[in-house]
Amino acid sequence: MPLFRSALLALPVMAMAFSPAAMAQSQPAAMDDAQRTAIETVVRDYLMKNPEIILQAVEALQQREKLAEAERAKKALADNQKALTRNPADPVAGNPQGDVTVVEFFDYQCGYCKAVQADTERLIKDDPKLRFVFKELPILGPASVIASKAALAARAQGKYLEFHNALMAQRGQLDEDVVLRLAKSVGLDTDRLKKDMESREVLSVIAANQALAEQLGIRGTPGFVFGDELVPGAIKLDDMKRLVAAARAKS
Repeated sequence: MPLFRSALLALPVMAMAFSPAAMAQSQPAAMDDAQRTAIETVVRDYLMKNPEIILQAVEALQQREKLAEAERAKKALADNQKALTRNPADPVAGNPQGDVTVVEFFDYQCGYCKAVQADTERLIKDDPKLRFVFKELPILGPASVIASKAALAARAQGKYLEFHNALMAQRGQLDEDVVLRLAKSVGLDTDRLKKDMESREVLSVIAANQALAEQLGIRGTPGFVFGDELVPGAIKLDDMKRLVAAARAKS
């Protein structure tokens, strides 16, 4: 149980907090051995009789950390709005002039990303006022990097979305041969694609996305941003629509 493990980890911290050395810092005079022993006995007896206080302390700490993380994410979103939603190097679907922008960080080898693909497509199709930004975030190995480089390079041939959808529809592991086969299936010139994959523009987009994800605290895929709200993990279509409506109400 995570909470129990957290409680065990918290014991040394609490022991330090209630230790004679720590308490002595707040006392006007140093304690002698008898006073230290008396305090240790009181603290030990209290914790033995009220062990639930350890769990309560851990829960309070976890809640504070959760709130602090939410505040950090909120500030990071505000500080990085332009890079997040208006980077001209990012592929965009839906209405380019939409009143609400949704951003998705994803990896082509991420099963959860593939699981939400149909819902994101439906979201874009059902909402003519929605602007959708794709953030390539290859974090699942070299094959993910190859796929992201190829997808971004496909923009030069005007086929990013078709290729993106083909990569998301692919089941099983990706490698360079599979990626190039899929590229050919959607009409891409693979010789040109391989050259463009190593362009400075493509590599800089991936590096920028990785840096941005780190700033926002996105540690896995998929990761969504709806307006000013960061939503990690896979979510259902109904939740997507609710979050879009909430963002629209704020705009």
